[in-house]
Amino acid sequence: MGEEEETMVKTRLMGGYGGEVVVVGGFPAAESESGSDSESESDLDSAASEILLLWSLQAPTSFAPNAFVSQSSLQLRIDACGHPLSILQSPSSLGTPGVTGSVMWDSGVVLGKFLEHAVESENLSLQGKKVVELGSGCGLVGCIAALLGGNVFLTDLPDRLRLLKKNAETNLQGGNLRGSAVIKELVWGDDPDPDLIEPLPDYVLGSDVIYSEEAVEHLLETLLGLCGRQTTIFLAGELRNDAVLEHFLASALKDFAVGRVDQTQWHPDYRSRRVVIYVLVKKLER
Repeated sequence: MGEEEETMVKTRLMGGYGGEVVVVGGFPAAESESGSDSESESDLDSAASEILLLWSLQAPTSFAPNAFVSQSSLQLRIDACGHPLSILQSPSSLGTPGVTGSVMWDSGVVLGKFLEHAVESENLSLQGKKVVELGSGCGLVGCIAALLGGNVFLTDLPDRLRLLKKNAETNLQGGNLRGSAVIKELVWGDDPDPDLIEPLPDYVLGSDVIYSEEAVEHLLETLLGLCGRQTTIFLAGELRNDAVLEHFLASALKDFAVGRVDQTQWHPDYRSRRVVIYVLVKKLER
């Protein structure tokens, strides 16, 4: 019985999310020893265990990508929060090296619909909350967060803002907006605009932002700068490269507690074995 208990999935509440999440690591109870060496080893073990679990249970690469989007289309039409949304895409921009935010990815659709479902299920409230979205791309997630009542800052690199602004203007007009939406430039690793951190946000969102080991350091630096004790982070990602995700988790666990949202808590019509949603909260300074 003792061995069974050790292998049981551990769940707990995290930050501003009302549903229980699967514990990945970074919580005080998991730190059996003090000292940087033991903590670093524990972080690596937790990251490796998570990757092994995901790839063995979900077998993500055996499923076709892009179940919810068509990246060859100029438009993605989707209903959210009782409103039809029309998200413009620029498929031709995919030919430019390093440019991926010109089209939608499944992880963005999954995260946006998860937020909608979580609010409907009363596991989450964005009404009047400050929300910062990283790597907004086409802007679907940020638009849904604004429709749900969040005061949202949609951010991306300078050369990605034109499409982002167009989609925000197109989908957030009229009397259907319960929150607000502002477009801001943000380069990961650089000092953020004061509006993004004064005050610090209640929620930080990101979809498909874990895509290379080189970007992980700057992403985590930005997350640390944006987060206070009250901040809850939701990150959705496509399960493409196990090494990149393991590197991110091992690095993130040094400063954040990390949990995974089980798919039973996602929107029932938008679930994919190729996508994962994590919740992060900043560790308390000791």
